[in-house]
Amino acid sequence: MIDKLEFLIALARERNFSRAAESCGVTQPTLSAGIKQLEETLGVLLVNRSSRYYGLTAEGERVLEWGRRIVSDARAMRQDVYAAKTALSGHLTLAAVPTALPMAAELTIPFRAKHPGVRFTVLSKTSREILSMLDDFQIDAGLTYLDNEPLGDIQTVPLYRERYQLLTRAGSRYGEREKVTWADVARIPLCLLTPDMQNRRIIDQLLVNPAAPPVESNSMLVLFAHVRIGRYACVVSEMLASMLSVSEPLRAIPIVEPQEIYTIGLVSPRREPIPPLTRALAAEASKLAMPKPN
Repeated sequence: MIDKLEFLIALARERNFSRAAESCGVTQPTLSAGIKQLEETLGVLLVNRSSRYYGLTAEGERVLEWGRRIVSDARAMRQDVYAAKTALSGHLTLAAVPTALPMAAELTIPFRAKHPGVRFTVLSKTSREILSMLDDFQIDAGLTYLDNEPLGDIQTVPLYRERYQLLTRAGSRYGEREKVTWADVARIPLCLLTPDMQNRRIIDQLLVNPAAPPVESNSMLVLFAHVRIGRYACVVSEMLASMLSVSEPLRAIPIVEPQEIYTIGLVSPRREPIPPLTRALAAEASKLAMPKPN
């Protein structure tokens, strides 16, 4: 039944029979037949369809929820059984908020040096999407904020503290300053992440009566490009500014008064037994973890 549940999960994700079959490495008739067999086994209709996919039935949604758990546990069991005899191998899906994407490489590169048989998929997602995908077993772990909004019952490894800088051009307003305040930042046109991003919600709380941003995006690279090419500015994390190697004519200026600091860390489902790949990833993250306060 596991393979049939995987077909249903793929169909719910792709919302298209052909793409779902391709992602599972089977033909479309094989996928359709597998889902029909699952419906016959359970005695309920799972998919609203004629010649096309029109979504899952209410029963299909419930089976999907259970299916994600069952498939995740089956994969974890296989990992656990083989890990004792062979080197770690398999696939890990990691999701990160945009400002934490540079940290992904800090994890995946040393991890793969030790476990070359493990492949990674790294996704850029909002903090809320990361928590939802963890709950639905769609990802193995995430990189997100730990101390600003409720996380629920998950495992966490604090990695670093996010500090903010104003990314602007030399010669622009405040472009020659050594530091700026949040009140200063509120007075200039800012390109910002979209409101569904936690980073944007943090910035909105810190700015006093900000103007509507001329450009919004869910990508920090888009914001960076608008600052580099145009006359705009944006707020970036210290880590991202360092990764982008900001140089003239751009400047990354520390924002103070108040100097807000938020903790970014690795999050993963709280479950026992812990899947070997997730356990190994958390162990790698613990080597990068920021020191605990005295």
